[in-house]
This record gives sequence, structure tokens and C-alpha cells, in this order.
Amino acid sequence: MSKRLFVLFSVLIVASMVLAACGGGGSTAKTLKIVSSLPMTGSSLTQTQTIVNAEQLRLAQANNTACGGKYTLAYEAWDDASAAQGQWDPAVETENGNKAAADPSIIAYLGTFNSGAAKLSIPILDQAGPLVMISPANTYPGLTKQGYAQGEPDVYYPAGIRNYARVVTADDVQGKVDANFMSAQLGVKSVYILDDQQLYGKGVADVFEKTAKELGMTVLGHDGIDTKAADYKALMTKISTSNNGNPPDAIFVGMVIDSNATQLLKDKVSIMGDNTKVKFMGPDGIQTQAMIDGAGASIAEGIYASVAGLPFDKLNAAGQKFLTDYNAKYGKLTEPYAIYGYETMNVLLQAIENVCASGGDPSNRKAVRDAVFAIKDFNGVLGTWSFDANGDTSLTDMSIYQAKNGAYVAVGTFK
Repeated sequence: MSKRLFVLFSVLIVASMVLAACGGGGSTAKTLKIVSSLPMTGSSLTQTQTIVNAEQLRLAQANNTACGGKYTLAYEAWDDASAAQGQWDPAVETENGNKAAADPSIIAYLGTFNSGAAKLSIPILDQAGPLVMISPANTYPGLTKQGYAQGEPDVYYPAGIRNYARVVTADDVQGKVDANFMSAQLGVKSVYILDDQQLYGKGVADVFEKTAKELGMTVLGHDGIDTKAADYKALMTKISTSNNGNPPDAIFVGMVIDSNATQLLKDKVSIMGDNTKVKFMGPDGIQTQAMIDGAGASIAEGIYASVAGLPFDKLNAAGQKFLTDYNAKYGKLTEPYAIYGYETMNVLLQAIENVCASGGDPSNRKAVRDAVFAIKDFNGVLGTWSFDANGDTSLTDMSIYQAKNGAYVAVGTFK
């Protein structure tokens, strides 16, 4: 090689190094990783897939970047269910929590769907920075509030700092609204309560029972069911004569659809007839199209279910735009939790931007956690709301839906 060519080659190498250092040789944006942990196996998939879709939609709208392109945002949807359980699995959720805690590139954990799963992962992530956890769906009050079980909620925060927040209203509101609706709107005087013995299901059923008694309803019984039972005909036969030889006015079930909810409804109708005489109601765990489809439209006709927030037609302008964008990309939305998935990602992105705006480092887990808990008067797709010191949303609206002609239809919104 000639001296002239050698000099030219050396200059080119130096120039390329300078360009690379300045970003001219490719992106130097640092990657921030976000994961979700939701049951992507089992009946809840009809709900959780829409959550994941909505989170991906919000990220795509941000071009998967933050802070003026200084950071690239990577997202992975993790499954916390197993085929063996047919729904969320404690072993899988624990594994997900530990995996996230051990990966320093992960700056946020979006989940869980089931409150019992959150109970396992919150303390793991609390000791990992802490790593902020934002749920689009958990509603058991004891995760953030006192008065539900001994040691709660402090037992979930071994590092002594709150790392968990949720964009959905808790069951201390939902259970009360459901009982009031049954009493005032449906005229129910007697009720039999069932739950799936999970943290969420029993939690909302307990709040419902307490409120029902305060309202003067007669609670004829409260049983935990075997979610793996082949059928519930014996249970429904017992309930059919629990009101002095007659059936109750209503049955309230605290459960998720994965807990054999469709079989329970089928056997209720088989023993006590359709849902006009003996009303059937549950919380958001059964407010999914899979509940109607799994039981059959004629069997599900007339059942009631509650969900936090407003019906689609009552959403604000931002909420309406979300629906338009979602429907354009994924098809018509029928599930209620997609918008909560979108808001979860929405508020996280705002927190990341706030960290950057204050001169902070969004790869620092505590900085992101602090920014999430500092969110006030956030103008999102759910309305204008804030996180309180416990990580709970300031929104308290609950909507009641009824199954009509094969779909859930909103019948009213209550505080």
C-alpha cells in the first residue's frame, strides 16, 4: 500500500469513528425496556390480548421513542398463565417478577391482570430499585389500602416504598356499587353470594356482602366454589331452596371467567330457569364477550356485570380517538380493559418524559417510579385523574352492563 493510500485510509477510519461518536454512523439512542405480565393463556385472553394491543398501539404512536429520540422503547408481552392451570399461575408470575427484577434494562412492569398475581410480584419488584409496576386491571383493595387483611398493604412493600400503582378503580368502590344497583335498581331483597376463593373474587364478594347487609338485603349464604368442578348442579339445587324453600332474588358471583364462570351460569339456568326471575350478577371478571359466548347467548341473556369507568359512548375526545385508532388497527373493540391498557402505557410514557424534562435519567428505576407517583391531573383517555399517595386512581365511576342479544350493553353509570 502506498503512503498516500495509507494516509487516506487512516483519515477515513478516524472520520468514521468521529461520525459514529456523533451519531452519524447510526443511532446511539439508549434502549429502555418495558414488559407486561398478563395471562395470555386461558379464557382471559379475550381481555388481555386487547390490553397488549392497546399498549402496543400507544407505543407505536410515540414511534417507540422517548425524550426527543434519545431513548428507544422496547416492549415485551409476557404470559403469566400456564396450560396446566388454565389461567394465571403463581409459579409463572413469580418467575416473571424475578426475571424483570434481574434485568437492569427493564424500567417498568405493566401488570398484573389478576390481583392474586400482583400480591406475588409487588414485593419482588419493590426490592429491585424499586421497579415500578402499573396495573391496568387489579382491583383488590388490600394491595394498596388498609382494612382488608392483616398486614396489608405494608406486607407487599418490604423495601418500605410504594412501587405499585393502578389506573383502574378498586373493588371497595365496585362491590358497593354492585350491591346498591341490585337493591335500588333491581329491587333485590335476598341474595346468595359465591366466589372463586381468589384474592380478587373473594375480595369483591366480601365488599358486596358487607354493603348488601347494610342496605337491608338478606344474605342467604356465601360459599367459595371449586373452580375445577365438572358441574354445579348440586350447589344450584341447594341455592334454589335457600330462601325458605324458594330461590333467592339474585345470585352475586365474585370471580373471573377462567374460574369456570360459564359452567356455573349454565347450571344456574338449568336448575332455576332464565335470568329474569333469579338475577345473576358479577364484577368485571365476567364482563367479557367470552362469558356470553362460552355460556351461550340465550343462557347469558339478562345477566349483569360491572366495570370501572365509562361506557365507550361516554368517553372524552381522547377516549373516542383511542377507539377509532384501535378499531382501525385491530378491528372492533368489545372488551372493556383495552382502554386501561392504553392508559397504563400512556401514563408511563408521560412519566418518562417528565423524568427527562427535569434533567433526570429514565433508565434509573427509582426516577421512573417517583415520576409515576407524582402524576397529577393527567389528561388521558379515561378523563382527568391523578394517582394518590397509595398509587390509586382518583376516578370512581362504575358502569353496569347487561347481556342482551349476545352482547353486553351499558345500562348506567354510578358512583
